[in-house]
Amino acid sequence: MPEATPNVDGGDGIDGSDDDNGDDDGVRIDLISGARMEGLTSMEKIRLILDGVRDGNIVILEEGLAPDEESKLIEVTMTEISPDDFTGIEIETYPKSDAGDQTLLDRLMGRESAHKLTVIGPANQLQTLHKDETLISALVSRK
Repeated sequence: MPEATPNVDGGDGIDGSDDDNGDDDGVRIDLISGARMEGLTSMEKIRLILDGVRDGNIVILEEGLAPDEESKLIEVTMTEISPDDFTGIEIETYPKSDAGDQTLLDRLMGRESAHKLTVIGPANQLQTLHKDETLISALVSRK
């Protein structure tokens, strides 16, 4: 996940607290920019996401994943599920509706634009309440 730099309060986390999620009262949300994901391979992206979710974090991707990467994320998640340790992920995505973002070749080949927002979290903490083309409404609970 994004590396936090130590601050003057002495903690490891952004707010000066330790980053171990051991006795936190809140839910950590990692907002990952498209620039951060741009240089990563598909498996590096999947590991970055799953490592964060396994730690109990909600991961929000600014530009989402390609359809094949999303399929691979689900496939890898299914192999890592264990009843006592990891219950899986909840994933919701909505694409930006601007067809102008796609190249002419993408539109001709029927490829979807990768410009979309994706919210991923632990299945036991993230519950989608409502989703339409402009809104994802989710309930995030503590463990």
